[in-house]
Amino acid sequence: MKKLLQHLVHIRPRWVIAVAVFLLGVFFFVMTVNNVYTETYNIERFSKANETIRSPITIENKQDTERKTRETVQSVGDRYHISTEITKERLSYVEETFEAVAKVEDDAFKSGKQNPATSISGQEKVGRLKQILSPEITEKVDDGLFYELLGIKESKRSAAKGLLISSLETVLNEGVRTENIKVAEAEVKQSIKYSSLDKSLKEPLQKLGEFAVVQNSFFDVEKTMQARKEAASNVEPVIIRAGEIIVREGQTITDEIYEELELVGLLNQERNVFPVIGLALLILLVVAVIGSEMIHLFKKDQLDKRKIAAVLFISLIVVVAMKVVSLFSATGNPLFFAVPVATGSLLMKQLIDERFAIVLSMLYAILGSVIFNGQIPGLLNIEAGIYFFFAQLAGIIFLINIKDRLAIIKAGGGMAVVNTLTILLFLFLSFEKYSFSDLLVYAGYGIFAALLSAVLTIGLLPFFETGLGILSDIKLLSLASPNHPLLRKILTEAPGTYHHSVMVANLSETACEAVGANGLLARVGAYYHDIGKTKRPHYFIENQVSIKNPHDLIDPFQSAEIIINHPYDGADLLKKHKMPEEIIDIAEQHHGTTLLKYFYHKETKENKNVSEDMFRYPGPKPQTKEAAIISICDSVEAAVRSLKEPTKEKIDEIVASIVKDRLMDGQLNECDLTLNELDKVHQTICETLKGIFHSRLKYPNKEAN
Repeated sequence: MKKLLQHLVHIRPRWVIAVAVFLLGVFFFVMTVNNVYTETYNIERFSKANETIRSPITIENKQDTERKTRETVQSVGDRYHISTEITKERLSYVEETFEAVAKVEDDAFKSGKQNPATSISGQEKVGRLKQILSPEITEKVDDGLFYELLGIKESKRSAAKGLLISSLETVLNEGVRTENIKVAEAEVKQSIKYSSLDKSLKEPLQKLGEFAVVQNSFFDVEKTMQARKEAASNVEPVIIRAGEIIVREGQTITDEIYEELELVGLLNQERNVFPVIGLALLILLVVAVIGSEMIHLFKKDQLDKRKIAAVLFISLIVVVAMKVVSLFSATGNPLFFAVPVATGSLLMKQLIDERFAIVLSMLYAILGSVIFNGQIPGLLNIEAGIYFFFAQLAGIIFLINIKDRLAIIKAGGGMAVVNTLTILLFLFLSFEKYSFSDLLVYAGYGIFAALLSAVLTIGLLPFFETGLGILSDIKLLSLASPNHPLLRKILTEAPGTYHHSVMVANLSETACEAVGANGLLARVGAYYHDIGKTKRPHYFIENQVSIKNPHDLIDPFQSAEIIINHPYDGADLLKKHKMPEEIIDIAEQHHGTTLLKYFYHKETKENKNVSEDMFRYPGPKPQTKEAAIISICDSVEAAVRSLKEPTKEKIDEIVASIVKDRLMDGQLNECDLTLNELDKVHQTICETLKGIFHSRLKYPNKEAN
């Protein structure tokens, strides 16, 4: 890792970002390509399958759909139109026949009653009957049937009429087609045959029924076509689902199976190119967003080569974790619930930036939806993507008020709750029924993932802090502990410097927070900025208690050399204790190239030709906002402390003078503090100092009483 960082040091930051984005793109592509690339097979018809083959895509089998539609249409029977006019007509003929028979019989009875000698014979009755009946009846019914009907008594004839009409209505209403006329006639005859009528009545009724039964149902072209269209439209398409088994190991490759394999593209190697192109476009979009965010951070001076390396390693950890778990996942076993994906977001927030952590969380979720797609091209596991996003977002939201590593464990508890709620959301939205044991198992996955994310973050954080030298808030808080060996060294060896450093820390933190800089870094940097004074503590005025000033005994050049060396002595001491570079830089830069005016003017009294360069710190000048603000606060605190009566006006005047002096001397040229921010720093420092040196009531002494 150190060799990688040393190599990156010599590359321009924008090129480092470009290389990092390229490496991420290649890595993401390698991790996900087998999720979209489908293996193709060289299979012959009627051979044995060497393995179970599943469909990589969801597609309609149009050939089977057409066959199914054709069979369904063919199964639709012809539609017929039953003519109610014909039905009424045939029933009316039967009624007409019985009414005519009754009329003839009634006329004959009346005539015989008036003149018995003129009784009507049977032949004459038939003749009269034929005269009053419709031609359709007389042409189709022979005279023998009329003779038989005329010979039936009126009471029996009425019962016979009712039975025949009922039987005919039943048959004709069902529809009589040409091909089933005989069947319809037989039905009428059967109903008469098994009735309770006299045998002498059954035969003439059967003949009359045979006459009445005719075709009244005719083929309806429009209804038939409409029925077939409706049947065809209701046919469900034959779909081959992604993941569906097409052929099992050892099964014979029939023509139908071969066609399905060909349809889903398992026999066509060229078809695999398109999913890979689609994946490449997705990866391109993902890394473009990452690159854009990196450039945004770089412009804000919040991204360096160490943090770029951290992004690479964190991405490696998160994506590899998802990939490994996906290898053991199966349908019905959502192991993605147990992936500690929030580790990445927790690390990103602490090591880099909250916004960057949120963006990366979204991108990791997208990659997770690809990785957990069951290696089915074109499919994204939306459940996995949503779960990963909420799990990571929960980690970012709950990781607040970082005072120690216990804050990460607390964030893990919050993530466990969010993970469980998200899992329950999926289960309740599903149509499938889950047992209580399933709910416990899946919720257990979510809780495990949250706690494991917290544990991994705690375990990996020192790796990034030490291996890459990235300064996290937790690291800063540990360095701010009064029990730190170097702070105890300042307290015991240079107590005045320690008090001065604490005051500078208070001023610097407040001022940095006012302009959006890292207040915690400024506080900790201020604690250690003067640690070089512990090498010769008595040469610095704040540590000269009840002793004579040693500078009175040496010449100004020697005094200047001692004073000027303290930032670099401190930097060397911090390097020896492997302190973060940001703290070392603050210690080294907090005096910039300022002039030691006291000793310079003291020397000019003896030697007017002395050069200022002999009494200036060699630098470098402050490179960051934090270092620049500490340099101002360092001078302000020392100057205000020297005042006997620090009034508001005097404080404001001193702060303004020091800020102006730093600005005019060019000490702030290499940091990105703006004039507007300098004005805010000025106001904040004044307000803080006024709060510290507020006016107190003067209590009367005993003598005054």
